[in-house]
Amino acid sequence: MLQAASGWIFHLDTRLAAFTAAHGAWVYLMLFAVIFVETGVVLLPFLPGDSLLFVSGTLAAGGALHLAILLIAVALAAIGGDAANFAAGTIMRKHLAAGGAGARLINQRHLDRTREFFDRHGPQAIILARFVPVVRTFAPFVAALGSMHFGRFIAYNVCGGLLWVGLLVGTGYKLGNVGWIRDHLSMVLIGVVLLSILPGVFAWGKQKFGRRKATS
Repeated sequence: MLQAASGWIFHLDTRLAAFTAAHGAWVYLMLFAVIFVETGVVLLPFLPGDSLLFVSGTLAAGGALHLAILLIAVALAAIGGDAANFAAGTIMRKHLAAGGAGARLINQRHLDRTREFFDRHGPQAIILARFVPVVRTFAPFVAALGSMHFGRFIAYNVCGGLLWVGLLVGTGYKLGNVGWIRDHLSMVLIGVVLLSILPGVFAWGKQKFGRRKATS
């Protein structure tokens, strides 16, 4: 399953282009659904959000997608997904306050990692988390568990969603007609994926190194 998922991500350029050619305007609904689920469902944090936005931008540069419709669709998905995630966290907080059992299906390590991210960055973590896979999926949920005010969350949510979508789609759009980028898009996607997981790897290494240093 992991091999199939990685293959889908690293060949996203050809597969998304083929889907667009075969299904036309339905691609906007597919992009909306994937981005909404990746940001809104804590059980599915591994969908290819960053690379999908970048590739969709390159397709818009080539004329296969309409840039304005693309930006509106994925921005609404990103903002709406986080809002739905926050709502789920609010329901869970009330459930726990009433003495209900915790959600066993939610990965506790991911929750702990996101809480640590919030401890370091404060409320701005809602914006910064957009650029960190897995953490961006859990950030709204953890914010709700921590009783963040809804109005404050929405402000950070909208800013973060627009920034994330604008930077990734915009970068793909700007680079989509560059010859080398167009001819080596699979390699560029691998770079996008590696850059997106780099903050998590750095945080893990820092935490592990800090533990070793503390016990030495």
